[in-house]
Amino acid sequence: MKNISFLLLFFFLPFCSFSQSDSTEFDPKKWEPPYSLEIPTGWEVERFPIPISFAPKILYKGVEDIRFTPGWSKPATAEYWSYAFLWYLDGKQTLTANIIETNLKEYYTGLIAVNKRDASLTNTTEVRTVFKQVATQKADIKTFNGSIYMLDYMSNKPIALYCKVHLRSCEGQDKTFVFYELSPKDYTEKVWQSLDGLWSGFKCRH
Repeated sequence: MKNISFLLLFFFLPFCSFSQSDSTEFDPKKWEPPYSLEIPTGWEVERFPIPISFAPKILYKGVEDIRFTPGWSKPATAEYWSYAFLWYLDGKQTLTANIIETNLKEYYTGLIAVNKRDASLTNTTEVRTVFKQVATQKADIKTFNGSIYMLDYMSNKPIALYCKVHLRSCEGQDKTFVFYELSPKDYTEKVWQSLDGLWSGFKCRH
C-alpha cells in the first residue's frame, strides 16, 4: 500500500498467521484468492491476514485484499484517499451498522496510531464513524453507506471519507465477503464509478 504498505507489512506480517492455521505464515505473493476481484490497469494491490495486529479487537479470521487507485496517495488528484478493500472472512458473519461503526473505528484508530509513531504526527483527531443500512444492491445480503471522520496522516489534517459497505456470501462456502469502498469525494464524483465497478465485477469461484 503506498505510504501504508511498508508500515503495515513491516509491522505485522511476522506476527500474524493466515486463517485457521496458527503455524502457517501468510505470503501475499503466493496466496491465490478463491474469488475474482478485478485489478484495473495502474491500480495497486495489497493483501494481508486477519486478525490485524494494529486492530486486535476485530476478531475475524481471513484475508484483507486491497485495491488502490493510481492517485491514492497524491493530494493533487481526484483519486486521493480513494480505494477499496475486501474482507474475506471465515464463517458466516453478521453485519449491522453498529458493527461496521465499531470495526472501522478500531481499524482506522489503529492504522493512524501506527503511522503517527513513524511520522511523528501531532494532530490528535479522534476517529468517528457513522453508518446506516440502505437499499440492498444486487447480489448483496446487505448494503450500508456511511462516513469515517479521521486524521489524514499523509497531510496531518482531518479528513472525512465516504464509505459504501457490501455484505455477500458465495454458495457452498462457509465464508463471508465484506467489501468497502472509500473516498473523500462525493458519491456523484467519477471516482465512484471505478470503485463501484470493482464490486459489480466480483465473482465467486466454486
